[in-house]
Amino acid sequence: MLDVRAGEAQSPLTVDEVIGCLQQRWQASYDLQLVVRRGRLYLHVMWAYLEQQSFPLDENAYREHIAEVIDVVNRLAQAQVVREWLATTRDRPRLGKALSLPLQGGERLEEFVL
Repeated sequence: MLDVRAGEAQSPLTVDEVIGCLQQRWQASYDLQLVVRRGRLYLHVMWAYLEQQSFPLDENAYREHIAEVIDVVNRLAQAQVVREWLATTRDRPRLGKALSLPLQGGERLEEFVL
C-alpha cells in the first residue's frame, strides 16, 4: 500500500510511487488515462497493463505517459485524493471495465476540460 504520512499528504505523486502502488495492489503496471465526460475529468485505471505482451507501449513510453497523467493530477492538487483512492479502492480493473475516479479541480479544471 502507499505510505500516507502527514508530511507526505501534500507532496506530489511521482511516477515510481504510482507504478509501485499499482504493482503492489494488483501485481501489474496498469495503464492510467484521463477521460473527459460531460464536462468532468476522470482518472481511469484501465485493464491493459505494461506486462501484457500486446500492450502498445514499451517501459520508457509507459513511464512518460504515466508522468503526463500524474502531472495533471498534481496540478489539480488531487495527489492525496488519488493516493488514498489507489490505496483503498475495493475494485480492480478487469477486461472492459476501468476503475474511475472523478477529479475535482474547481476553476483549474477548466484548463484541462475543453
